[in-house]
Amino acid sequence: MADPAGVWGRCGSLAARIAPGIVGGMNLAVIGAGPAGLALALLAAERLPQARIHLFDTRPLDRDVGGDARTLALNLGSIRLLQRLGAWRPDAAQAIQAVHVSQAPPAPVAGEVWLRAAELGVPQLGAVLPYGALVAPLQQRWLALAAAQPARLFTRFATAVHAIRSQAGGVELDCGEGPVVDRFDLAVVAEGGVFAEQERKAIQSDYHQNAWVGTVRLAAPGLQGLAVERFTRNGPLALLPLPDDAQGARAALVWCLPQPEDDIAALDDAQRLVVIQQQLPAVAGRLAGISALKCFPLGLNAETRLLQGRALRIGNAAQTLHPVAGQGLNLGLRDAQALVDALREAAETGASLDAALARIDRQRAPDRWPMIVATDFLARSFAWRLPGLPGLRGLALAGLELATPLKRTIAHRMMFGA
Repeated sequence: MADPAGVWGRCGSLAARIAPGIVGGMNLAVIGAGPAGLALALLAAERLPQARIHLFDTRPLDRDVGGDARTLALNLGSIRLLQRLGAWRPDAAQAIQAVHVSQAPPAPVAGEVWLRAAELGVPQLGAVLPYGALVAPLQQRWLALAAAQPARLFTRFATAVHAIRSQAGGVELDCGEGPVVDRFDLAVVAEGGVFAEQERKAIQSDYHQNAWVGTVRLAAPGLQGLAVERFTRNGPLALLPLPDDAQGARAALVWCLPQPEDDIAALDDAQRLVVIQQQLPAVAGRLAGISALKCFPLGLNAETRLLQGRALRIGNAAQTLHPVAGQGLNLGLRDAQALVDALREAAETGASLDAALARIDRQRAPDRWPMIVATDFLARSFAWRLPGLPGLRGLALAGLELATPLKRTIAHRMMFGA
């Protein structure tokens, strides 16, 4: 999608333009019906009862999203948001009860950190589920609300937004549908995509790393709610517990490797199992099988500001991160919640839309930037070949395990953000 300052066009008019600057009865366009976009649309429908909300997506409405098996990791804060929206299906997810982070040998100090839900006083740290099991309930909830309120909730699927142009007091969208221009008070871009396919943003860095993703079979009893993060010499390797199926225990696999030293593509399944097993700690158990793996290039692609005129970006459209911390989607859901909270507050206090939007970058900065900086540092650190670096990483893990207050602070941030 073109930059919000680019040339726009026509979408076909659906609603008359309202008086500029009025938050409560605003005309809102949400571009992208993935998890962040659907959550935003549902939150806005709930908390801004006078707003007219238009949800755009390129995919046709009759396409089945429920079967999409891509794996997502959600933290506890995201789960609570989905519960509030009536779109959480716990039977389709595997709760994460503990996280084990460790350093692979050879290293003078291996180091490990344990995070356990029971010790932190929460029912779970997060959950792992297929993409379709998250998006399908969100979409069903939106369609039900739109059917009940057709005068203000509009579903614009099979409609590509080619460009956005800021206008005085609003925006216009180019959907290529005809000569009539659709104008909105605010457009929120929630259509992120993967790093390799994105237009480059203000802050960009190609890590020259690949993420290999798929699923592995585990010998009984499996991970039983344990998520494993292993810092190998070349990059982080993660196993995320998935619900058992008819064939037994399984887990999602993510392994990040530098492209110049990435030999995974040349290995067969049996060889991949041996290599991965050698890298894992004993708590991960024994691997019994592996699926076909997919490869995705990794990089950082982020905006310095979420807001440009009356167009605002959230989720992967605002910041695409390295998956080392598994926080990209959770950050996007918090973007959506913070935006609607700001709009709701403005509607209640009578503040203008521009005043509400002007605070968004400042309000989101304490959550966004530490996560961007931390994931960028960790991603780059695996490319460094400094003597003693694995040992320092191991010492840091060992020290964190002993520093209980700091460990609890980090765990809380991973579960709920800033």
